[in-house]
Amino acid sequence: MTTLPASGRWPWSRAAVFDRAEQLAIIVLWCLFLVRMEVSGNLWAIFPLLTETSVLLFTLIRRPTENLTTRPSDWLLAMAATWGGLLVMPADPIAPALIPIGIFLSLIGSGFQLWAKLVLRRSFGIAPANRGVKITGPYRFVRHPMYAGYAFGHIASLILMFSPINLMIYGLSWIAQIFRLLAEERLLKQDPLYVTYAAKVRWRLIPGLF
Repeated sequence: MTTLPASGRWPWSRAAVFDRAEQLAIIVLWCLFLVRMEVSGNLWAIFPLLTETSVLLFTLIRRPTENLTTRPSDWLLAMAATWGGLLVMPADPIAPALIPIGIFLSLIGSGFQLWAKLVLRRSFGIAPANRGVKITGPYRFVRHPMYAGYAFGHIASLILMFSPINLMIYGLSWIAQIFRLLAEERLLKQDPLYVTYAAKVRWRLIPGLF
């Protein structure tokens, strides 16, 4: 029979279990995504693959935290938003003439979200959590620059690998992304530092709009 430690608690907290389960899910989904992109025959699939690989790497090296939401609804939103990029299917470009635009948007989006991740470093995460308030780099312009980068990258992916299924996947994942963003802010606003930061940086995602 398994017994509890002397403190009466399990060696791993509930937050730690959620954290490891999230990492395992991302690894599995990324591996399946890699296989689909490799056999697709679409040369431009390398761009969404690079974006999703950065998600994997930063998920694996992030700093653990106990200040992590354990609300099932928050986790469902976070995973639905993240899975969108990893569940898209191989497809042909929407039009050959638009390929340069797709590449340009992919580079812009990848650069912006990578900039945000380098500022976050080991504070990166998928589910809402407070791993430290960042106010430098792209965080001077919008409160969620990494998601802004994803938006450019996902538009690029639709141009380079368009299909009705991928359009539906990205559409649903972005509905989840918005609610995920709001869930993150609900958690972060428990921190006075974030409240002060949010008062200075007004826009969440797109300056002048949201």
